[in-house]
Amino acid sequence: MTALARIGLAAYRWAGLIGYPLAGVALRARAARGKEDPSRRLERVGYAAAARPHGPLVWLHAASVGEMMAVSALMRELNRADIRVLLTTGTVTSADIAGKRLQNEVIHQFAPVDLCPAVRRFLDYWQPDVAISVESEIWPTTLMELHNRQIPQILVNARLSDRSYARWMRHPALAQALFSKLALVVAQSDMDGERFRDLGAWPVTVSGNIKVDTDAPPCDPAVLTAYERQIGHRKTWAAISTADSEEKIAAMVHRALKASMGQLSIVVPRHPERCDEIEAMMTAQGLTVARRSRNDAITPETDILLGDSIGEMGLYLRLTEIAFVGRSLYQGGGGGNPMEPAVLGCAVLSGPHVENFRESYQRLVRSGGARMVRDAEMLAKGVHFLMNNHLARHKMADAGMETVQQMRGALTATLKALEPYTNPLTVKARLEPRAAAGE
Repeated sequence: MTALARIGLAAYRWAGLIGYPLAGVALRARAARGKEDPSRRLERVGYAAAARPHGPLVWLHAASVGEMMAVSALMRELNRADIRVLLTTGTVTSADIAGKRLQNEVIHQFAPVDLCPAVRRFLDYWQPDVAISVESEIWPTTLMELHNRQIPQILVNARLSDRSYARWMRHPALAQALFSKLALVVAQSDMDGERFRDLGAWPVTVSGNIKVDTDAPPCDPAVLTAYERQIGHRKTWAAISTADSEEKIAAMVHRALKASMGQLSIVVPRHPERCDEIEAMMTAQGLTVARRSRNDAITPETDILLGDSIGEMGLYLRLTEIAFVGRSLYQGGGGGNPMEPAVLGCAVLSGPHVENFRESYQRLVRSGGARMVRDAEMLAKGVHFLMNNHLARHKMADAGMETVQQMRGALTATLKALEPYTNPLTVKARLEPRAAAGE
């Protein structure tokens, strides 16, 4: 480690120690804005709210809902290998979904803030055998504490956006000091793998995107049937994972097509807490909005179904065959996951800014399962074309589903890469009960 990197990490650590007394104030402010669960705030400073199970334990951190669901199959495989999983997440939404879908498979806690007292308290209590993070979670204090305790930290489904890679490359000594501490990186693509190697990670292997191996998002069949009955024969399209100005664009598309198509537009924002302002914006344009959270009925006069519920993407995508994936029409958005709509038989449309899912979109576009649009006008034309062309729509959908099948295998590759770390834990877990029984 160079002197410059050592100074930088020391400054980060000392800043955290000095700022730690203010962590409680910051967490209370976030809780007031709905960003934290007030009843579980102490977890964020390392205090445990559950008992540590006996035997080997893997700490798996997934910052958001998408990352958590991407590794749900990995968590199940660890359980099958008799390894207990401590799952940490960083958002209230992800905690809610973990409680509903994974409560019998993992122990869930909120991730500790990256401050020395919180991280040390967390590690002292949980004492994980291995720490696994998902995609691009690099926290300097946590990484250094794990390294000092000789706990391997592994990054799976790892990726680096163009922006993150450029930012790290501006500080190569610091990057080398941190990324070299990773025991293993399992990257999504060859490009991601090369980027991690550039930053000092080793060893690095490539698995593909584990999100492709995730099961199709579920839904309640009774709710689906009720909505299908209410929609009737109306044509539909969906704008999912939208952000910033994309809800306004969805409203523009709806208004442009309404006279000729009479369609229902389904809008699912990435952040449901924004739905009050989104509804106000759409209502001001003369649109009639039904909200899922209110269980509003869809009538012939309903223009927009606003998907403001948590964990129901499977419902919204099953109500349509055309899906525009958001966070993609503005610079720096990074794009959303196109595999969820593709696996459910939707023709996929997206804006051009999809660097977070570059390889997935390249494969889908090449196969004909997705099309890229530049702006609102091009999106409206694309939706209009697909609504009016049954064969073209189904050809895109079939191509998308076939592409998903061809891209599967990342979970198997990830499990294979993890074997040097997980196999000893499985052996330990299976021997310990016998030892306890005196065998």
